[in-house]
Amino acid sequence: MRETLRAWAEAIETIVLEVIFEQRRDKKAAVIRTCLHVLSKGYTGIIKLRRFLYDMRLLRDSTLGIQVIAIGNVTVGGTGKTPVVEKFARELKNQGRTVAILSRGYRSKPPPLPKRFLNTILFRSDSTPPRVVSDGKSLLLDSETAGDEPYMLASNLKDVVVLVDKNRVKSGRYAIENFGCDTLLLDDGFQYWKLAGRRHDVVLIDCQQPFGNEHLLPRGTLREPLSHLARATTIFITKSDGNTTDLRKRISGYNSNAGVIECVHHPLYFEDVFTGERHGLEYIKGKRIASLSGIAQPESFEQSLLKGGAELVYSKRFADHHRFTQQEILNVINRSKKRQAEAIITTQKDAVRFPKIDRRDIPILFMRVEIKIINGAEDFQDCVRKICFR
Repeated sequence: MRETLRAWAEAIETIVLEVIFEQRRDKKAAVIRTCLHVLSKGYTGIIKLRRFLYDMRLLRDSTLGIQVIAIGNVTVGGTGKTPVVEKFARELKNQGRTVAILSRGYRSKPPPLPKRFLNTILFRSDSTPPRVVSDGKSLLLDSETAGDEPYMLASNLKDVVVLVDKNRVKSGRYAIENFGCDTLLLDDGFQYWKLAGRRHDVVLIDCQQPFGNEHLLPRGTLREPLSHLARATTIFITKSDGNTTDLRKRISGYNSNAGVIECVHHPLYFEDVFTGERHGLEYIKGKRIASLSGIAQPESFEQSLLKGGAELVYSKRFADHHRFTQQEILNVINRSKKRQAEAIITTQKDAVRFPKIDRRDIPILFMRVEIKIINGAEDFQDCVRKICFR
């Protein structure tokens, strides 16, 4: 039942994206776009009102007395946020900070329905402790319970606490009281205004699709008006091609004070999804490769394989955060073999959602990546220094 609902949700999500990006141009799609445009006007008003209420202190935020770094974006979809969170966590840890990453756990396994229902009808807050994905020593939850990004962060950062809870004031307090943390990283936290205090806002902008189709939800992919970029302390231009003069000018029109950093997703190695065996980047050079992905922007992933010298003979894309079934993986294996692929390459984010399979007649590897700063390294170090020594 749950898999059926998930499949329906992914199908609807795909159709909606095709409509808002005008890939569907029939009359029905045009009517839907008009309706979504009206709804986006209402959404814009709600966002602006909510921000006004926080600014006027009519909606109260909380402070926990320690450093808070909120990392997020103004659009829905993949801007390469998880590797940036990892880079901040690693750098702050190296500088002697005790770091906790707080995530809402998008598409993680929710609490039991009866408990959620009871809390709702009794108007009581959820007193359940946050889910501890990692205590800074051990990985404690699987990807389905924790969510893709928290699980991946906990896997890559063995000495950083990772907690999941929609209430990040509660999980932040838990991190302080139980793990002695002095720095909180809010994963996807730019729109989370309940936690304030000594806060540093980092916004990510995808160089390839900076602001989606320029419309706010639900007509487009903008989460809030671009004027709200003024809140950012630091701005990361991700997936940069080096040609960002026009984008920088536009960003400066909204925020001329933020440090601007350009970065790319830099491949490190390939790792077998099931055995853990690692291979250098030369592994795919000259090979016939199939790609498998369930991410927001699969094009950039596939391009990175081509840049690495692979011949891409088959590509299978699923919806973002898709949880793979065994049969789906077997189908990809069969189709890849028909095209004489020598290996299947996926992303690390996708690999954490793989089921166990018995067939290993074609290698399946994920590409491990990290953020590489190509412009603004001094701005990044300055950002870290301000956080560490403020």
